[in-house]
Amino acid sequence: MFDDTSSTSPATDVSDAPAGFAKEQLKAFVERIERLEEEKKALTDDIKDVFSEAEANGFDKKALREILKIRKEDEEKRKELDAIVEMYARALGTIL
Repeated sequence: MFDDTSSTSPATDVSDAPAGFAKEQLKAFVERIERLEEEKKALTDDIKDVFSEAEANGFDKKALREILKIRKEDEEKRKELDAIVEMYARALGTIL
């Protein structure tokens, strides 16, 4: 833990910064990160709820995740990969 009362050199003691600016800035960063972590958890929970709702309506969660993955990919890179996979499958006699 950080101890403001310890006798450290002025160069390393954050509380000795002009007007405590570094200490307040550090505190602000930590609090912002904590808020964002809470928001991220809430969003993660919301996404899980949507997947559960979709599944309850007969949709396959694994397929939905695959669709989301595909939609994030660059279209040209995806087409290139699809062509390579098709070429490999043909070389092995596998039908796609």
